[in-house]
Order: sequence, then C-alpha cells, then structure tokens
Amino acid sequence: MTQVIVSKSLYESDFLLWTQDTIAKLKARDFDHVDLDNLLEEIEALGNSYRDELESRLETLIEHCLKRLFVDMPQEFNGWERTIREQRRRIKRRFQKTPSLKTVWDESVLEAFEFALETVRDDYPQYQFPDTWQFGLDIDSILNQEFWTSSTGNLQ
Repeated sequence: MTQVIVSKSLYESDFLLWTQDTIAKLKARDFDHVDLDNLLEEIEALGNSYRDELESRLETLIEHCLKRLFVDMPQEFNGWERTIREQRRRIKRRFQKTPSLKTVWDESVLEAFEFALETVRDDYPQYQFPDTWQFGLDIDSILNQEFWTSSTGNLQ
C-alpha cells in the first residue's frame, strides 16, 4: 500500500508567516521563489474588500437616512444622525485613499439602497418607505446633504 503524504503550503498553514516570507522575497527581489498564485489572489481580494467596505458603509448610511426621514421616533434621531456622520466620514476617507472606488459608485449606491430599503421595511413594518430614493444619488448629495433638514426632506 502506498502512503500519500499531503503537506500544506505555508500559505495554507500560517498566513501571517506566508505574508512575511513573501514580503522578504519581494524586497530581496527573489521573484523566482514568490508564491505568485496566492499573492495575486490576495491582491485581488484586497481590492474586492475595499469595494465590499464601500457597499457596506453605503448600506448603513442609507439605512440610517431612511430611518431618520421616515421613522417617527425623535428619541432615535440623534443616534441615527451620528451613524450617518460616521459612515460619511469613513467613506470620504476611503475615497481619499482609494479614489478609483468612485468608478463603482453608481452601481454600489443603487445596490446599497435596495438592501437598506429591505432592512428598514423588515425592521419598521408600521412605516411607509418609498420604492426609490427621492434625492440625489451622486456622491456629493449622499455624502453631504442632510435630507431631513432640506425643504425636500422629512417626507413623513
């Protein structure tokens, strides 16, 4: 009977050590020994994680905007507004560090609105929410406008 021994790669057995090893090889310009397949996979995953972060923050931001606009619970307004400000700050910071994320804005904001709408409708079935976002979907509007204080806001 033949015994097969399967050994895990460094990438599979100790990710942190793999990253340190990969960095050392890259700094030494030892490109022949770099685990290129896993390095490419990790770089791609890093880019995807930035997009995922944007979508998650947009969903939270829009969800809290919807609650602030359409849920008549004044005792919650301050908390919702704090969350809105925090998500806006973090999205702006991410754009400063990764300006190319702006190229996926239109797709991301529409998807975030759909998920946020589903969440608030589940959480607050006694309130009516619009099927479409009634304000600007551009970056400046979403990241700066206080919809609930404008003449078009507070549509309750």
